[in-house]
Amino acid sequence: MSIKDQAIPEALYRNAVNLNRFSNSVSNKLINAYNNIILDISADLAVIDEIAAPGTTLRLRTILAQLQESLGTWAIDSSKVTIQELQGLTVLETDFIQNELKKLLPSDAAKRSVRTVEVSANFAKSVVTTDPTEINIFALPSELKASVEGAAPKFNLTARDGAVISLPNGNTVQKAFRGIATQQTDLFTKTVRNGLLIGETTAQISKKLRGKLQFNQPGTVKQKLAAGGQATIIANNQIHTIVRTSINQVANAASNAVYKANTDITNEYKYVATLDSKTSSICARLDGQIFEYGKGPNPPQHFNCRSVIVPVIDNNFLNEFGISRNDLEIGTRPSKTGLKQIGKLVPANQTYPIWLSKQPIELQNQVFGVKRSALFRKQIRKGNNPEDVFRKFVRDDGSELTLEELSKIT
Repeated sequence: MSIKDQAIPEALYRNAVNLNRFSNSVSNKLINAYNNIILDISADLAVIDEIAAPGTTLRLRTILAQLQESLGTWAIDSSKVTIQELQGLTVLETDFIQNELKKLLPSDAAKRSVRTVEVSANFAKSVVTTDPTEINIFALPSELKASVEGAAPKFNLTARDGAVISLPNGNTVQKAFRGIATQQTDLFTKTVRNGLLIGETTAQISKKLRGKLQFNQPGTVKQKLAAGGQATIIANNQIHTIVRTSINQVANAASNAVYKANTDITNEYKYVATLDSKTSSICARLDGQIFEYGKGPNPPQHFNCRSVIVPVIDNNFLNEFGISRNDLEIGTRPSKTGLKQIGKLVPANQTYPIWLSKQPIELQNQVFGVKRSALFRKQIRKGNNPEDVFRKFVRDDGSELTLEELSKIT
């Protein structure tokens, strides 16, 4: 058995990057479907002025009714797509985590095996549609018997009424999509009404609503936002946020389930944030901290959270095979370094505060603001640990101390 095999697999750190790419792919699909509806309706709106006056009001009412119906259907379809994608992700994520844990088992550990987690067929549907939902892991009596006899028991990953899998504001994904449909119908209607009141033509109002978008607009979510109009920018942002947050929630719940099923290998986890300038204060503060399963914070801590958890290998497990934790290779983790946010691998034990202390002043200013970042550097020049300094600047709940409060402790 090589010592490197006992370090946290680097693939677990890269998992956050892969999840982000996956969420971009799913949200792009839903955003394009939404935007195409807006483009269709806007095109109909643009030519209303060409209709004789008596028919204008009737045609306008028809268009707005069509918008309401189309967005209602979009919300239903988006929930179905999300269910399908989350279900597939949960299966893939549990398999991925199980395989990475297997890599930690020494080749001579014939009596040791990774307990597997099975995903119930309706798991994602329950997550998306039940308010609220929970993940519950349980072992069947026959599997408990098998575990006593030395076989690897399987655990079920299921969802049921009554606990934690929901968006950070308490909504389910299904309700969130319905909310977008309702809000955007109201926004579209108000924009048309206000435009007509100030004398704009329907062609001008249409352009304001759609922006410069094209059907099936190519590019990233960011590019779609740049091209969008009043009826798409907010909605596109919301769709992306819902998708990214729900994917993070389900992926981390699946990871948790596998780790909890294998407490003989790991009984603690490390909170891992993304090393770039966009990371929230609360996740930056938590990065690198270690908690017992079920007793610490789990991602997502907020909307658009990109953090993940990775297992900390149990000391008893290491001792069983004559391995000291000090002998483990540190490994690496991805980061986006410098003002251009260029991808770079850094030591896996480099936490967000340490990473930030090594970044250009301009990037530190983006994260903390000019005056706070100056105080941050001042404390580090005094020889203080960047992690200790960062935790003075940011409270447990992620809120930052005011400059007046900082002046009293720096």
